[in-house]
Amino acid sequence: MDIKRSLVLLFSSYGCFLFGQEKTIDTVYIFDNQMKRAKLFHKVNTLTPKDIEKNSTNLSEALRFQSPVYIKENGRGAVSSPSFRGTNATHTAFVWNGININSTFLGQGDINNISLYGYDELEIKAGGGSVQYGSSAIGGSIHLNNNLDFNKGFKGSFFSEVASFRTFNNFVKASFSNEKFSFKASGNYSISKNDYEVPEKEYINRNGQYYNTSINIGASYKIATSQTISWQNQIFNGSQHYPVFVENGNKTKYNSQAFRSLLSWDINKNNLSNSLKAAYTEDNFQYFGDIAKPKESGAAGKNYIFKNDFNYFLSPKFNVNIIGEFQINKGEGYQTGFENISRNIGSVAGLLRYFVTKDLRFEAGAKKDFVEDIKSPFLYSFSGKWDALQWYHVGANFSRNFRFPTFNELYWQPGGNLNLLSETSTNLDMDHEFGFGDFKIILSPYYMDIKNYISWLPTPYGYWAPVNTFNVKSYGLESQVSFNRTFRKSFLKANIGYTYSKSIDKKTENQLMYVPIHKAFGSIDYGYDFLKIYVQGLFNGFTYTTTDEKRADAINPYFVMNAGISATLLKKYTLGFKVNNITNTVYETVSYYPMPKRNYSIHATLNF
Repeated sequence: MDIKRSLVLLFSSYGCFLFGQEKTIDTVYIFDNQMKRAKLFHKVNTLTPKDIEKNSTNLSEALRFQSPVYIKENGRGAVSSPSFRGTNATHTAFVWNGININSTFLGQGDINNISLYGYDELEIKAGGGSVQYGSSAIGGSIHLNNNLDFNKGFKGSFFSEVASFRTFNNFVKASFSNEKFSFKASGNYSISKNDYEVPEKEYINRNGQYYNTSINIGASYKIATSQTISWQNQIFNGSQHYPVFVENGNKTKYNSQAFRSLLSWDINKNNLSNSLKAAYTEDNFQYFGDIAKPKESGAAGKNYIFKNDFNYFLSPKFNVNIIGEFQINKGEGYQTGFENISRNIGSVAGLLRYFVTKDLRFEAGAKKDFVEDIKSPFLYSFSGKWDALQWYHVGANFSRNFRFPTFNELYWQPGGNLNLLSETSTNLDMDHEFGFGDFKIILSPYYMDIKNYISWLPTPYGYWAPVNTFNVKSYGLESQVSFNRTFRKSFLKANIGYTYSKSIDKKTENQLMYVPIHKAFGSIDYGYDFLKIYVQGLFNGFTYTTTDEKRADAINPYFVMNAGISATLLKKYTLGFKVNNITNTVYETVSYYPMPKRNYSIHATLNF
């Protein structure tokens, strides 16, 4: 088999369209071009819509039980943020169809203000990725992807769930496609009184209600054999009430709205592809210090994004990828100390991929960002993957990444600091993959060095301000064991993950707050004919909540287990029942905000 034919098969196996036959590659349009290529060199965990249904409360729950990411949640459905490999929330990039959607004000994504439903897959990539995905991609990135199929006809589904604490969750999806046109739309509405109790902690989740609504609409049209015009849109509206500890406590809430629209023109030929994207994203929030009174503060952010991704095979062995991007970020604050602010951001990145053989490949990348009024570092990345044996594959990645200061960090008054430096990190990690029959084992050691860490600290003047405080070293191990076997009418799947995370302030030599040293998660799925059952488990180790490692204030280890059963009739109707926290464990992910004890849900799905 010649090298060119090998590359055709290699790229096709990862869903790429380069060097493939146009009849085959046109069946699915994928918006995130870089993620397809990243899978050639990096380990990526993928959650399908069926996986997400197991943890249908919110995105926090899905990530907590099905990924190595540690989730800090101020009670069920409240403010929530991720910790990738011992980093904080601002070191995680949320990427929607290839576009970074972290808040320009906060520099992060509030997980419970990001829709759980409406995506074709949710992908979790650990490690640095600033060359491809920009600011905040230091600890890792979470990808919310939509795909569009062609020539599939009409499909539809409706999911409805009723759960404890007066929780209702509904999701509907429909799609239609022929040879030239593809359309997909979905809508989700979730609402919960969320008034759970934890008697052991003398805690009632008063004023904990929430609701959110999201709509996703996508369309794609083939204007020629090798050219496609596509459009993807998302609308989100949500409200979170913040829990109070006493009956007559002051009740507050936080409302948020997001709008995202992405237009893409793609050219895909045998050895060349180009994706030109224009996007508009809007993120608004309002904080109510008293739910019965007008808002106390808020902001509206508008982002205009233009991105071009050019990919070309110089020869069957050499592939050149050039990415250019320009953004205009605008913000308007209310009671924030700033009114109208604007920032221009540009970047150019180049990646060279060398396919030595079908079993050995390398990638080198370089990038320069141009952020208005902020000094930005030169970024780089080096990756390699070697399929050494049929049962052993090894990959290595080395990169420099960064995060530039947010609008709040620069302009919030009082406290904004215009002298802040960008955070930078040096990342090194490896992936060792072993395959033995139906078993697969992955071991991923890593090391990170983060400089110019930005923290909000109290000042002598009575307010808090962001400063470049300390440097951090993070190191550890991510591991995963999976088993997958199919019998005549049944299947058995098992997946177990374990992470060891040390994240140390170099000045004090103390572990960072809310970074558990040990975390383990796993699930077992079994299906026979029309019946399916699953069990999930989560162990979280000792977790410090203060900078001085005060054990009295730390979160103790806990173990939580969930289980579910479902039956599918006539291939169209599914009825299921779930029990969350079977062990009735009393636990917290953030101090003073216990999570629910044992709770239940029933759900039904109709496919048409």
